[in-house]
Amino acid sequence: MVYARMPAAATSAAFRAEGLVKRFGARRALDGVSMEVAPGTANGLVGANGAGKTTFIKCALDLCAADAGRVEIFGRDSREAEARARLAYLPERFVPPYYLLGREFLAMTLALAGASFERASADVLAAELELEPQALDRPVRQLSKGMTQKLGLAACFLLPRDLYVLDEPMSGLDPAGRVAVKAVLGRLQRAGCALLFTSHVLSDVEELCSMLTVLERGTVRFRGAPAALCRQFGETNLELAFLRCIRTDAAALSA
Repeated sequence: MVYARMPAAATSAAFRAEGLVKRFGARRALDGVSMEVAPGTANGLVGANGAGKTTFIKCALDLCAADAGRVEIFGRDSREAEARARLAYLPERFVPPYYLLGREFLAMTLALAGASFERASADVLAAELELEPQALDRPVRQLSKGMTQKLGLAACFLLPRDLYVLDEPMSGLDPAGRVAVKAVLGRLQRAGCALLFTSHVLSDVEELCSMLTVLERGTVRFRGAPAALCRQFGETNLELAFLRCIRTDAAALSA
């Protein structure tokens, strides 16, 4: 399948966040988080449960108001609707309307985004994602968790966008589904698209991402290549390096 892309803007970053702060009462869910994603790169945002990953994405996409900081998408303030028009987003808790057929959900999503639904393209992408074509003709309420996740990913990938923001895109997928999704993500990246996604599966991050950001309690503990994280903590395994990173005192890391 050939993925059409929107014209690229004359900017060095597809996504840039600077000093994002988000408070919930006395608790700082984000404490000055910064991150940059270059066009044509895959970037992983990792952290334990409650580290602030989903809050960061929601603030970055203006789905939740940040208390401080700034986010730009291709050089434009992310609070501008025109800036967000260049991205597609899949939330972690993806719940499509249960009464729609899978194909109807895809058509509705594309219509809301100002794009047209093409049955042939949807069928080809469904096959690539290991989603049986007949599943698109079933009500969403009859689909498994994995099938529903693939439906949401299909809705994103059918949109020609320059930036894809995916919160736990592999959630609920079996091994074959994960391989299929990673193949599509790789294709999008090779086509020049930027990818930003969260994941608890560090092997996926290591395979796909040239850069990762480690969050712990709303602060950035590490930003760089997966191999650099391993070197910093003297580990050959990314999971072990990640655990050492989040369990090392923050003052020691900044020393």
